[in-house]
Amino acid sequence: MGAIPGPDRTRAVGVADVPGLAARKAAVRLVHAVVVLGRPLDGQLESALKGLSPSDRGLARALTGGVLRHLPGLDALIDSTTRQPLPPDARARQVLRVALAGLLVLETPAHAGIATALPLLEGGPRRLAHGILSTLIRTRAQLPEPALPGGWAARWTESWGAAEAGAAAQRLAEIPPTDLCLRDSAATAAWCERLGGTSMMPGHVRLEGSQQVEQLAGFTDGDWWVQDIAASLPARLLGDVAGQRALDLCAAPGGKTMQLASAGADVTALDINASRLKRLRTNLERTGLSADIVEADARSWQPDAPFDAILLDAPCSATGTFRRHPDLLYLKDDLDLSTLTTLQADLRDRAAGWLKPGGRLVYAVCSLEPAEGEGASPPAGLVPDPVEPSDLPAGLSPSAGGFVRTLPSLWGEAGGADGFFIARWRKPD
Repeated sequence: MGAIPGPDRTRAVGVADVPGLAARKAAVRLVHAVVVLGRPLDGQLESALKGLSPSDRGLARALTGGVLRHLPGLDALIDSTTRQPLPPDARARQVLRVALAGLLVLETPAHAGIATALPLLEGGPRRLAHGILSTLIRTRAQLPEPALPGGWAARWTESWGAAEAGAAAQRLAEIPPTDLCLRDSAATAAWCERLGGTSMMPGHVRLEGSQQVEQLAGFTDGDWWVQDIAASLPARLLGDVAGQRALDLCAAPGGKTMQLASAGADVTALDINASRLKRLRTNLERTGLSADIVEADARSWQPDAPFDAILLDAPCSATGTFRRHPDLLYLKDDLDLSTLTTLQADLRDRAAGWLKPGGRLVYAVCSLEPAEGEGASPPAGLVPDPVEPSDLPAGLSPSAGGFVRTLPSLWGEAGGADGFFIARWRKPD
């Protein structure tokens, strides 16, 4: 693994003098913000990465992701080499987490891993940190088996069984693929060939790993948008919406709005968040699609006329998106779902009142919490409209009750899918 520098060799080295040190400093800051302070990663990126080169920005994000995806295993390695464990909030622990993510996840050379770790301690226990890293390098330590942080393994074992909790740990440890939703589903085969991807259903293309999507063919022309395959199912389950009045509730950033618009619907896209609606407008402009955009609170807004189809992708815990947003598992370990489930019920009831006779309501949450999905009560005045196997891609079947649940084990060998619950109801004629 190369010569290991001593604990004092890097004492006088400045951040600007060691390649990659600035990126690692940013990663330490981001890990501390998420794991110690409980702050969402997206809200910290701009300030933490400010002034870094594109390559350092990418490295900082990769290191941070490596820590968040493997933190239980990294901490187990750190603690295995010390008689008295470092406090969870100690800066030295954050530095060691980032260093080990570099060594074991990104496969940074040993000498570089130590040389870029020790200067970040800022007066911390340099000899202790050097000893921990040297021991782990000398013994050729390997990452332990994937594990979920905090109480998530117990929570999801209770909800879905040990096999699904294990699958969730495996999905967390993996970089998820990039899913694209096509504006023209008839061009699926052509886009798979052009981009080197695979398809799991018409209108879907899956590319390996993370991608610089702005650089891919078709992005500028708006031929597709990024959307997890599970997130694309709710709009598909509204059926043929061509020529119909369709409402997309909680619409931003716009993936489902674009699905409905590309299918020929007359779409109203409603969301309460002005900044997220800006993204929706940008996405519509890029793809050349159109929708009537409304900034309003669905609990007080009232449409001028009823709709043929309504899609409610309700605000939720978003725990089903953990494979794309691993920081969620450090922010929501102690979930109180009562406020969310009350809001979801209110929105379902509001939406039900806006349907035409014979109209469909699809309710969805990107959550793995049964209280937000299976525990959701049907809105008054609507009847179940069970999902059929033919409505779904291969490998996914509706439940006995006719709803859809995607779990961590689904399509595991192909990269998995986000966790969703989807129900469909109809207003009698």
